[in-house]
Amino acid sequence: MATAQVTCPLCEATCGLDVTLDGSTVTGVRGDALDVFSRGFLCPKGASLGALHHDPDRLRTPLLRRNGSFHEVSWDEAFAEIDARLPALLEEHGRDALAVYVGNPAAHNLAVALYGRPLFKAIGTRNFYTAGTVDQIPKHFSSGYLFGGGFTIPVPDLDHTRHLLLLGANPLVSNGSLMTAPDMRAKLRAIRARGGKIVVVDPRRTRTAEAADEHHAIRPGTDALLLFALVHTLFAENRVSLGRLAAHVNGVGDVAALAEPFAPERVAGVTGIAADEIRRMARELADAERAVCYGRIGTTTQAFGTLCSWLVDVLNVLTGNLDTEGGAMFPLAAAGQANAGGPRRPFTTGRWRSRVRGLPEVFGELPVATLADEILTEGPGQVRGLLTVAGNPALSTPNASRLAEALRGLDFMVSLDAYLNETTRHAHVILPVPSPLERPHYDLSLYQLAVRNVANWTPAALPTELPQEWETLLRLTGVVTGQGPDADIAALDDLVAAETARRAGLDPAVAGPRTGPQRLLDLLLRAGPYDLTLADLEAAPHGVDLGPLRPRVPEVLSTASGKIELAPEPVTADVPRLAGLLGEVPDGQLVLVGRRQLRSNNSWMHNLEPLVRGSNRCTMQVHPADAARLGLADGHAATVTARTGKIELPVEITDEVRPGVVSIPHGWGHDVEGTRASVAAAHAGANSNVLADELLVDGPSGTAVLNGIPVEVAPA
Repeated sequence: MATAQVTCPLCEATCGLDVTLDGSTVTGVRGDALDVFSRGFLCPKGASLGALHHDPDRLRTPLLRRNGSFHEVSWDEAFAEIDARLPALLEEHGRDALAVYVGNPAAHNLAVALYGRPLFKAIGTRNFYTAGTVDQIPKHFSSGYLFGGGFTIPVPDLDHTRHLLLLGANPLVSNGSLMTAPDMRAKLRAIRARGGKIVVVDPRRTRTAEAADEHHAIRPGTDALLLFALVHTLFAENRVSLGRLAAHVNGVGDVAALAEPFAPERVAGVTGIAADEIRRMARELADAERAVCYGRIGTTTQAFGTLCSWLVDVLNVLTGNLDTEGGAMFPLAAAGQANAGGPRRPFTTGRWRSRVRGLPEVFGELPVATLADEILTEGPGQVRGLLTVAGNPALSTPNASRLAEALRGLDFMVSLDAYLNETTRHAHVILPVPSPLERPHYDLSLYQLAVRNVANWTPAALPTELPQEWETLLRLTGVVTGQGPDADIAALDDLVAAETARRAGLDPAVAGPRTGPQRLLDLLLRAGPYDLTLADLEAAPHGVDLGPLRPRVPEVLSTASGKIELAPEPVTADVPRLAGLLGEVPDGQLVLVGRRQLRSNNSWMHNLEPLVRGSNRCTMQVHPADAARLGLADGHAATVTARTGKIELPVEITDEVRPGVVSIPHGWGHDVEGTRASVAAAHAGANSNVLADELLVDGPSGTAVLNGIPVEVAPA
């Protein structure tokens, strides 16, 4: 028996785990009590790592589609097919004819973080899409224009705050999102233990709302109105206090003028929150000794996601709670953080636009809400091929049925994935990947969002006969650069290392004989803000604690002015559209919102028996008053219809949702033919993204609207 220390790569909490092994068999997973960050915390997802590793449905051999069915082939056969078809597609139709989609698991994958970029750059397509435009790009958009960098995102200093205002966030279930924070329950309890207060704004009474001091059941899609009313109150009552940031902020007067129309009385009827309550919330936020406002997926996946994201940070600035202990602070990661040093170009968007709908590029990608348009619309630049990396867009993107139909017509599709799922069933070649226990790991992205500065290296716990993902990505790079299916992987790796070292101002030789991600990470650590090398992390299997968050303004800023631009025009240009909601009278239209589940991680974890038990039910939650009005019975089936389609699923009558709202979890709908996921198929559920309308997007960023979708509900 042996025990391996592993950082869980399944969500944003980055919990340390002790994985017990009997040879190549995983016999147990428990929280690592000595981990410097998670201190033994473990959620059901982390506990399922063994089930994921041993899942018999997980792919272990490349698959090649011939005559409508998949056949196991060798790696050389798979790459021969890719080499025969992919370069020809690019040559005939141009680089934009190949789209790339990168899914959520890639954000937790060191190989994709480091070696995806050379591949995607070599492909040279403007049709680049990720799961980010389903959930988080509005935050990158607003942060970029406020602070100068798309990843310059402040996070709550949970260890010191005394007043936490949460909008559209359920961290007791999600374990944090754009906020790396293991064991949120302990952190929330600590806030209350030191005399603090937790306020939740959410259409549902979530687990986090149950644990809070106060819950406001807002009407979906109106968070920006509430936030503007809070800002209005701060100015109206002379409660604006920038503190030490006063010398580093532009645009305060512009924000005051923009907030003028959004008095609490004008937004109360639309949001469902009384004017007196709004004023009290603003006063308590302003008066608290250490306070922070935080908004997450509920705020970024609505029609005014960018304005919500912006106003969250505006509130933190105006109350003097940005970049100060207990407020919203900027983490300083050990490696890979663009805002950690050196000159940087100011953030910009719209460098190109999508061919069909003219939606803007943000952070190097186009909104996935228009991917089906690009495939189905004929003409120059039409997407004819697709590369997916750890993604399932046929299930997890808006109007999923239309995208699934579009994928059927592609000339050629390649997928790197662990499963034959709802998306990869359309691929011509599927390349399998090692399990999380068979690859090394470091959370390059998530430590940039951590509520405490830490670093933790995980070597591979188990050997594998599969190529590592970085090797597969480099082999694909060889194909798209004309070097063929047998390109010299070692030479390509040396080129990537040389470029990484050049950017860092280092000699690649300082990393010694290391290769692959280990070499690149060592270079990034050496170039980082701490005196660290990979050898240091290897000697600390439970992680290295780099200390609490510290003030970083002004050096973290990279706007053209070198200041926080509190009223950037690309963001504020959307305010008139929001003002159009003022005075709107709710008409009784039911609207759909999503919901998080503790045992669920989007669509790709539903094939694990431990994670489809208990409370993970794909139901439609509805308020008792709406159920009575519509003739719905608890446990019976109902149909939910939107412009884009119709689904059927069981009814769950509960007062956890406010009247006028129905809630369906995301990531289900495993009832299509041609997949290889027996557990998921046995717990298929219904796909809420059939109802998500690809024409409904956040104005500035083009991000899909997943909360506040108009629907009709009836007994099945």
